[in-house]
Amino acid sequence: MHELRRISLVAALLAAPLAGGTGCLAAAAAGAGAGWYFTSRGAEALVNGSLEEVATRSQGVMAELGITASGIGDMESSTKRELKGKRDDMDITIRLEAQGENQTKVEVVAQRNLAEYDKEYAREVVSKIVAKR
Repeated sequence: MHELRRISLVAALLAAPLAGGTGCLAAAAAGAGAGWYFTSRGAEALVNGSLEEVATRSQGVMAELGITASGIGDMESSTKRELKGKRDDMDITIRLEAQGENQTKVEVVAQRNLAEYDKEYAREVVSKIVAKR
């Protein structure tokens, strides 16, 4: 299974210059069966569920992974939420944005210091939020 994902991601990387940019690369990677894609600092996914449902799922994943919650904010909007937490030496930020009635964009950033991000851990968090019911 991992080999298939790796082959799909390599194919997406090779096709990106032909497709016209990184936006297409992200779409290709997401379409490769992963359900998520890397961003410049973490990982993102479009998740089925309302903002409130996905926020509840995200808090459950934080608890499962031993991420100690340090803050919850509404980002001054009824369509956005931000969850913050800490695990070992990492600051974890989960940003949620409603994308309609039953879809929510999830972005996770796992930051070790000012310049170091753990994209793989961010991907793990996003994957667990996507899979959680």
